[in-house]
Amino acid sequence: MSRLEAKKPPLFISEPLTKDTVSQSLTLLNKILKSCYGPAGRLKQLHNGVGGYVCTTSQSSAIFSRLSVSHPVLRVLTASIQNHISRFSDCGLFTAILCCSMIENFKSLNIATCTVVKISKHLLSLCMDYLKSEACGCRVSVDFSSLETLLCLVRSVLRSKPACMLNKPEVDHLTVLILKAFLFTVPCHVETNAVLGKCVIVPVKGRRVVDSTVLPGLLIETPEIQLAKPLTVKRSCSNMIKMALFCVSMSGDLFSAEEGTITVHHGISLEKSELNHLLNVGKQLVNDEVGLVVCQKVIHPTLKQYLEENNIMAVDRAGLSLMEPLSRMTGSKPIASVHLLSPSCYGSLKDVRIQSFASKCFMHLIPNDAVVCSLILCNRNETAWDELKHACETAEHVLQLTIKEPLALLGGGCTETHLASYIRHKSCSLPTSGFKDLDCSRTQYQLVADGFCRSLESVACSLNHDDGEILTDMVYGHCWFVTSGFSSVSNWSDLVSKCGCGINGNTENLNWRLLQGQFGSAIIQGCPKESSGKVADFLTLDCFAAKCSGLQVALETASLILDLSYVIEDQN
Repeated sequence: MSRLEAKKPPLFISEPLTKDTVSQSLTLLNKILKSCYGPAGRLKQLHNGVGGYVCTTSQSSAIFSRLSVSHPVLRVLTASIQNHISRFSDCGLFTAILCCSMIENFKSLNIATCTVVKISKHLLSLCMDYLKSEACGCRVSVDFSSLETLLCLVRSVLRSKPACMLNKPEVDHLTVLILKAFLFTVPCHVETNAVLGKCVIVPVKGRRVVDSTVLPGLLIETPEIQLAKPLTVKRSCSNMIKMALFCVSMSGDLFSAEEGTITVHHGISLEKSELNHLLNVGKQLVNDEVGLVVCQKVIHPTLKQYLEENNIMAVDRAGLSLMEPLSRMTGSKPIASVHLLSPSCYGSLKDVRIQSFASKCFMHLIPNDAVVCSLILCNRNETAWDELKHACETAEHVLQLTIKEPLALLGGGCTETHLASYIRHKSCSLPTSGFKDLDCSRTQYQLVADGFCRSLESVACSLNHDDGEILTDMVYGHCWFVTSGFSSVSNWSDLVSKCGCGINGNTENLNWRLLQGQFGSAIIQGCPKESSGKVADFLTLDCFAAKCSGLQVALETASLILDLSYVIEDQN
């Protein structure tokens, strides 16, 4: 009998945020995340302790999925950020940096946690009400009849991913392609419950980014098809190509032992019987004027030859990922059994062609209505391609979120500094009754509001990685960057030309102040104005839905962590 160890009692850790290990870990995590933020963010290489695949990235989705944290407090934070990323794809680093900064700033206040949480939630409600109001000075409306704002949104996503290693012409080329691919997925005929189509990314590694292209319909790689051979596909009497989509194996495999036992009469060959049945299925497909058969799994060679002899193209090993877009594009219903074949399951295509791209051969399925498209995505190497794929998926998701809520927020740190200016203005004008409702003093309210604003400003400061100065103006509350090497007593107007988002130019007396600099953070008395500039071709924009959610998630997660009194760990 093996020895049994006595069960250890659980480990109780009181006030976990007061422990040096937790504080140091939070500070280190915040430092790592800040160094990744923005177009000039520094890349990180992530791999496990025993070697294996090395991921080079600055994207929050890749970092948090591979970052191993042990302390329960950090696990709460990373789980919260990962949940936000899974829902919105964008603003993961913004959310994480803001959350860490709020924890650090609020923790340093000598104010009861419950009071801090209550005041900060009030400040969050002020932010959300302002962002959703027509008077908001840091948001722009997205007009889907014009491409300018949409191109700015996509370009901003691509530019913020330095590991993609894109130059300006490549960014511009991909921006147009991604937007074109997205517009393919928007139905032409809008119904009550309209559903967006799908963009399938086809990988081509080792080619130039500018070789990327987008095609309506689906591309299925078919290395066995020869380009020189003429393509003949049977068409129905309506000149359409009828298609059957199978999600079951057509290889003629016998039953597995787990499916039960069968009784076989003497002299009967199961293999031959199964093949005969498959050939009968083939005869029905011929009689039903089917021109294309696509199978998720394997088609028996004899059946495939029979279909081809009858001018029916047969494609097998299509894979699970193509089943849903194929079904949506053609109207086919995936056939789950070769013993139940109904003509109502067939779909239709406009045309089938052969496309050659970078030594690869594809079958191009062209639909009647292009709600599904294929983005042939190229990049120089596998690492850059993986990062670019995530960036393209994020950009597509941002466009999908924007079509639901056609708004965008100014990027480049300008929304954060503008909100900080707005909150400082509002915190100075709160009536006495407001303090009673929050059960706090004016001093407590001002301290929490200042910590809230400094947390927002710290996110904007994270965009600067070159030791330059960061300014905000006293008129619009926007963020301005000064390259390193200039004295802090310089005439700022001579050193800046555009704000972080690009909507404001240095054309008027804006009265600068250093952002979290050596002269502190002066309170702006006036409410920041809405920018008078128009949406430029190269404006930096952020996804409205993702950033609003990130703001809420950051504060709620920070409040939860600040409110932790005990951590109980099982040591067994």
